[in-house]
Amino acid sequence: MPPAPGDREARRKDVSEAVWQVLADKGFGGLTLRAVAAAMGVSTGMLMHYFPTKRALITHALDLLEKRTAERPRRARPAEGLATVRAALLDILPLTPGDTARNRIWVSSWDLSLADGRLAAEQADRYTRLRSTIRPHLEAARDLGELPATADPEQLAAAAVAFTHGLVVQALFDPDRFPEELQTAMLDDFLASTALPRSGAGGSKPVPGR
Repeated sequence: MPPAPGDREARRKDVSEAVWQVLADKGFGGLTLRAVAAAMGVSTGMLMHYFPTKRALITHALDLLEKRTAERPRRARPAEGLATVRAALLDILPLTPGDTARNRIWVSSWDLSLADGRLAAEQADRYTRLRSTIRPHLEAARDLGELPATADPEQLAAAAVAFTHGLVVQALFDPDRFPEELQTAMLDDFLASTALPRSGAGGSKPVPGR
């Protein structure tokens, strides 16, 4: 018998916590109805009232991951322009244990998304939204004279996301080679490479936030 509506709502948080526990321990490769049921201490049959299919479970897990990513603590946005871009991109990098765990889960989801057209489209939408949150700050940087007047904020947003996520993957696979201070320095070098030279500074580029 399916749970009553009140019971269903009461258990929703328990289900989500169990899904998150499995994701943190095993990634998407280990996300199964059996694993989530074991984490909750219930039968697989009971869990199927919430997730009748593996796809429903994966969809919920991706929604939960996106929600937790959106709700994570973030750095203050210090000023318009490249300083805010820097803060936003630092929030993505695996610089803390929590950010590292969250990034490992995201990366583990890519294989599933690439194999499923609808999940792939949803992931593409996430990238579109991420670029759209960075683009206005790049536009502000251009208006402030931090970027060349000919800079294309849309293209720069795509480049910034591609650089940052490429660094995420390298840091996850080789954390000793890419410690926190090196990740930060590499991001600063990337941003400096997009910026206008400081006048009278021998052609050196500004590094926002340093």
